[in-house]
Amino acid sequence: MKINKYWAAVLLIVLAGFILGAAFYPRMSETMAPHWNASGEADGYMPRFWVLFLVPFVSLGMALLMFVIPRIDPLKTNIEKFKGYFYGFVIVITLFFFYVNVLVILWNLDFRFDFTQLLMPAMAILMYMVGIMTTKAKRKTSFSGLSKAP
Repeated sequence: MKINKYWAAVLLIVLAGFILGAAFYPRMSETMAPHWNASGEADGYMPRFWVLFLVPFVSLGMALLMFVIPRIDPLKTNIEKFKGYFYGFVIVITLFFFYVNVLVILWNLDFRFDFTQLLMPAMAILMYMVGIMTTKAKRKTSFSGLSKAP
């Protein structure tokens, strides 16, 4: 199966997340902060394995799902019409997850910052891409293989 440049980029970003987690694993404490409240204060802790690798695993699962959806969608021609935007969205959401993972690692390496403030620009970009996707995605009202009732 041939993988296009978009899927190659997504897989490289996911792989970078796993490499980042593996590289910092020995330097992290046994429990790490993976969650912050609206005030930017850490309010939960988990074992380091899950903090370092949960986001890359979720990214991989999401990427696999996004790879499969166009192949099993009965309205394949719809996704084909806006596939550039679809691929762009998948790359942006994968980069978003990677960015969050980097912020989590930095914070747990004792770099202190307002997590919420650094997350907002990435959230804005992600929401912008969601807006683009919703304007470009047009639903076809019937399946091509089915005929309308008389």
